Amino acid sequence: MPLPSIVAMISLLAILASGAWVSLGLMGVGIFSLEIFRSIPVEKLLAQSIWNGVSSAELLALPLFILMAELLFRSRFIDGLFSALEPWVRRLPGGLLHTNILACAFFALVSGSSAATTSSVGRITINELDGRGYDRRLTIGTLAGAGTLGFLIPPSIVMIVYGVLSQTSVLKLFTAGILPGVLLTLCFMGFIAVLAKLRPNIVPKHTGDNSRIWRERMAGLPALLPFIVLIGSILGSMYGGIASPTEAAAVAVLVTMVLMALERSLTWRALSDAATGTARTVAMLGLIIAAASFLASAIGFLGMPQAVSAFINGLNLPPLGLIVLLMVVYIILGSFLEGMSIIVMTIPIVLPLVVSAGYDKVWFGVFLILMVELAQISPPVGMNLFVLQGLTREPLTRVVRAAFPFFIIMLCFVFFLAVFPQVVGLLPGLLQGG
Repeated sequence: MPLPSIVAMISLLAILASGAWVSLGLMGVGIFSLEIFRSIPVEKLLAQSIWNGVSSAELLALPLFILMAELLFRSRFIDGLFSALEPWVRRLPGGLLHTNILACAFFALVSGSSAATTSSVGRITINELDGRGYDRRLTIGTLAGAGTLGFLIPPSIVMIVYGVLSQTSVLKLFTAGILPGVLLTLCFMGFIAVLAKLRPNIVPKHTGDNSRIWRERMAGLPALLPFIVLIGSILGSMYGGIASPTEAAAVAVLVTMVLMALERSLTWRALSDAATGTARTVAMLGLIIAAASFLASAIGFLGMPQAVSAFINGLNLPPLGLIVLLMVVYIILGSFLEGMSIIVMTIPIVLPLVVSAGYDKVWFGVFLILMVELAQISPPVGMNLFVLQGLTREPLTRVVRAAFPFFIIMLCFVFFLAVFPQVVGLLPGLLQGG
């Protein structure tokens, strides 16, 4: 590997290990490497790269979806979700543990954030399941695993960032995430059902009146109405050709505010807190995206993508072997870096390799998001682990052990998608064909 590439990689690892801001670290590495090894006007490249990185029209959807998630977090919609789902899953093997998984899937459909999904659902269901005698370790594990669905099921904040950086249609990415999201949800539920059959003691016996179950199911449906309205306004407007992802995000914010006003949770305090939270998150993501755009240009001038490509091509790996290698690399990165940093750092280097191996950019987007989800529950920096530790007051080691079976399930699911990539392209292909 050329010396400039080696110096850039060592500098990047050193800066990230120092605890510096990811965005400033990425910019610093690019500036430092170009000033030493290339005779180009770095300040002009920096300005142009930052402008190109943050001026994409599709990025307008990012603050809007984040604002919607912040508003939902401060609403009371999630409070009725447990009681609405409870009669539907009560008689399944595993009982009410399935409410964690389904509630996370529902909330992921309207939030786009993994941490927000885990926190919003967990603050309701943990106490409920503890009070009913469910195995606490499985309660934490189901939240850790299913909470990551916030990144995969559209609308996804991470998908928008990937789409902008890789110049891939955000709508195609949203469509591609639906079927894997549903299948992964079913995998989690299947694992709980099998485990409950093998170890009946993890689930308390239900003592309710099953003769009234359909009455209870119908009575709980109104609590699902806000989510159905939001899902319809977001996905329906996009796939119906009425709105672009950006316009759908604006519609979603308006619908969320109207629904909160109807339930009387739209207060000035809620609006102020949501706006502040949105500003903080958008500022962080904006800096990272701008820095990543510059670093992508810088490593191109340094020849790093070509060097890495030549090295991996020299290994003569088959396409599936390349994906397995990338899985190992991303698991290692996920143990030290948060998901967004992983995406912006690796796309310029890895994407050309994956495309040359025969996988398309939409498939790689779903693959990368699943690897980021794994990073969410990988110690020591997995965000979902810290969220659950704060909710449960359990030691981090216990939270990690609870999440580990779901980490393995997700890892096997990623390998399944690598063997059968057509699963990811099925819905986008149908949409395009239609």
